[in-house]
Amino acid sequence: MPLTLANPEEVLIIKRIGGSPEIKKHLENLGFVVGGEVRIVNRLGDNVIVNVKEARVAISEEMARRIMV
Repeated sequence: MPLTLANPEEVLIIKRIGGSPEIKKHLENLGFVVGGEVRIVNRLGDNVIVNVKEARVAISEEMARRIMV
């Protein structure tokens, strides 16, 4: 399922990252890697705040839809 459908505070494992090679590289640079843990902290408008690799990162809902957990 896409990250946008996950419940807040639920720890999930990233299964797949979709999108163009540029988008995949950008998400990888932010810490989103297959097999890594991610947790939604909050949703603010069209942005999703997530905990990844012990850091809080805000990504757009569009980007969050590309992360499958």
